[in-house]
Amino acid sequence: MTTALDRVRAALTLYGHSEGITELTAPAPTAVAAAELLGCPVGAIANSLVFEADGVPLLIVASGGHRVDVKKAAAHVGVRKVRRATPEFVFEATGQEVGGVAPVGHPAPLRTLVDTALAGHDRVWAGAGLPHTMFPTTFEELLAMTEGEALSVGA
Repeated sequence: MTTALDRVRAALTLYGHSEGITELTAPAPTAVAAAELLGCPVGAIANSLVFEADGVPLLIVASGGHRVDVKKAAAHVGVRKVRRATPEFVFEATGQEVGGVAPVGHPAPLRTLVDTALAGHDRVWAGAGLPHTMFPTTFEELLAMTEGEALSVGA
């Protein structure tokens, strides 16, 4: 049986990501907790947040320093309403639990928006499928791996 971590690791290998996955000393369910454990700015944490966009999953990879402007996201993707997904909806869309969602390793590709604020950091950290796992990457690599669209998502 493959785990969420296994699927993320396989996806990273597929995309040629060579830096590996970091196992933290404690779970990091928030950007602040992750930044403290990694010793990096909170804005360098790439939060993978799943929203429901008129019933369809929408992944927004947001800087840990931002709150997502759901009206801006809805206008960008051309839907009436974008709202935070339930934990069950997140798991169904990603195969991963809230608090450890990665931008990759999902059962099927998700439409993805990547926060342009992440471009201001040479290195960003994204979840790796479990609350205590992260991987280093870049804004450009996130765009390529997720086939995402760059957008300033902050409120």
